[in-house]
Amino acid sequence: MNIINEATISGRAIAAKPPARPVRMIRWFIIVGLALSLLVGGLVWFNGFRGEMIKQILSKPPPPATVAVAEAKSEVIPNLLIAVGDLAAVHQVNVTSDVSGRVTDIMFTAGSSVKAGSPLVQLFDGPEQGDLASFKAQATVAQLSLDRAKQLAARQFGPQATVDQAQAAYDQANAGIAKTEAIISQKLVRAPFDGELGVRHVEVGQFLTAGTQIVTLTDLSTLYANFTVTEKDSGHLKVGQTVRVAVDAYPGRTFEGKITAIEPQIATDTRNIRVQATLDNPDRILKPGMFTTTTVMLPDKPAVVTVPETAVDYTLYGDSVFLITEKKEDDGKTGLTAVRTFVRTGNRINGRAEILSGLKAGDRVVAVGQLKLQSGAAVVISADAPPPIPANPPRY
Repeated sequence: MNIINEATISGRAIAAKPPARPVRMIRWFIIVGLALSLLVGGLVWFNGFRGEMIKQILSKPPPPATVAVAEAKSEVIPNLLIAVGDLAAVHQVNVTSDVSGRVTDIMFTAGSSVKAGSPLVQLFDGPEQGDLASFKAQATVAQLSLDRAKQLAARQFGPQATVDQAQAAYDQANAGIAKTEAIISQKLVRAPFDGELGVRHVEVGQFLTAGTQIVTLTDLSTLYANFTVTEKDSGHLKVGQTVRVAVDAYPGRTFEGKITAIEPQIATDTRNIRVQATLDNPDRILKPGMFTTTTVMLPDKPAVVTVPETAVDYTLYGDSVFLITEKKEDDGKTGLTAVRTFVRTGNRINGRAEILSGLKAGDRVVAVGQLKLQSGAAVVISADAPPPIPANPPRY
C-alpha cells in the first residue's frame, strides 16, 4: 500500500474566495458598446445628411422642358351637323311570280346586270297557249259571222238582233284572247327596272306558288342616305342642303348628296326627326344597308378661335390647355412658363379644335409635350415645328 504525503496534495481551501473576472471580458464589452455607439451615431448623421441633400436637390428648379408650341388662330370653320344612319336603295325589290306554276326555264345569271323588261323565269304555260289558240279561232269565226250579219242587215235581209249577237260573240272571243295573253305574260317573269340581280332562289322544275321570291333586283345608281337628328337640330335643316356621307368600307373617302326629304313629324318616343338625302353612286361601290356617318353642311358661323387638337387635354374635370406665359426671373431675364388654363371646347374639324372660351387669338399653347408638364413649369420652345395636321384627318 502506497502512502501519499501531505506535501504532494494540491487545491484550494473550501472557504477560499474565487478570483476576479478576467480583464479581457470587460474590455470586450467596452469595444462592443463603442462600436454600437458609432453605428447609431453614423445612422443618425447619414439620415440627417440625406434629408439635407434631398432638400437642396428639391429646392433647385427642374430644368425647363422642351415643348412644341402652336398659336391660337381666329378662323371661319365649317358649320357641320353630324348624324348616323344607313343607306337604302331608291329601287329595290324581291322579284316574285304573280301566278303559280312550274319553272321551265331560267334566263338570268345570279349577280348580273339586267335591263328593264329582260326575261328572268319562264313558267309552264301550255294550257294557256291552247286556250289562246282556241279563242283566236273563235274570234275568227265571230268576225266572219259579224261581217255577214252586217251585210245582210244593210240589205234589209237580216234583223239587227243578229248583228248584235255576232258583235257580242266577237267581243267575247277578243276578251278571252286578252285574258289568256295576260295570264301567259304573267308566267314569263321580267325585270321591272334596270339593276343588279342577287342570288337565285329557284331551280328548273320547281313549282312556284304566287309570291315566292325568285331573286332580288337592286338599282345601285342612286341611293338614299337615311339618318335622324334631334328635335333641337331640326330647325337648321332644309331640303337641298349638301350632305357628306362616310362609310366604314372606304375610310377617308366621302360621298356627296343633297337632302331630298324631311319627315314632317317628330317621333314622340325619341324626339328625333327622320331625314333622307339622295346621292349618286356611279361606281356602284356603295351598298344598301351600309352604316353611315352623315355630315350636313350648315351655313358658316362667325370666326372662332381654334387650336390643334393635340393641344387640348380632355379630362373628366374639364378641357384644358397649357398657355405659354412670360415670367421675369430673379436675375432679370425673362423665361417662359406653361400655365394650365381651362377652356370650353366646341366642334373638332379637320384636326383643329374650336375654343369657345378661355383663349384669344394670338395666344400660344403647348401642342406637343403636355405629359411632362405641371402648371407653372418652365419651358423652352423646341426648334422643330409642331407636327402637321394629317393629310386625311378624320371628319366629324
